[in-house]
Amino acid sequence: MTLTVPNLLTLSRIAVIPAILGLLCLPEAWAAWASLTLFIIAAITDFLDGHIARVYQVESAFGRFLDPIADKLLVVACLFMFAVLGRIQGWAALPAVVILLREVLISGLREFLGGQGVILPVSELAKWKTAVQMVAIGLLILGDHTPPIPLLKQLGVPALWLAALFTVLSAWGYLRTGLTYMNDGNDGDM
Repeated sequence: MTLTVPNLLTLSRIAVIPAILGLLCLPEAWAAWASLTLFIIAAITDFLDGHIARVYQVESAFGRFLDPIADKLLVVACLFMFAVLGRIQGWAALPAVVILLREVLISGLREFLGGQGVILPVSELAKWKTAVQMVAIGLLILGDHTPPIPLLKQLGVPALWLAALFTVLSAWGYLRTGLTYMNDGNDGDM
């Protein structure tokens, strides 16, 4: 493992997750804003680690392995905590489940394709999916502690539904690509 700046940024994104979740458990407004601040910093490191790695040519196998895991850990941990805290419940939990299932599906697809020597690059649609997820999670972190703009409080769940739509669309693109490598001559057999 090479401890380059991009890898340290990725590791910091993982390290901050317990603080984000712990602050979410506190009912005070300052805790929601502190959690949001840490979440925004973590989301920024998602952009910076890859950008720095490419610009300074310090890309590494460790970074390519850990970066998508750090992203998934951050998103999944927050969605799980929202369900535990009741910030998403009933039908509002459905987009969170869609997002979680997509992450498992695409991780499995990447693992399978990796065994075939195929790298599945991140699509533009997946980048948009991540951006919309980050906005939705940020709105849900604030919950009842939004600034005096009442509409912001109501945008978290609709933004999560929009993220789920991007999630399904990006997963379909990956699956179409992956299916071309899965034909092993036994059509119809599992």
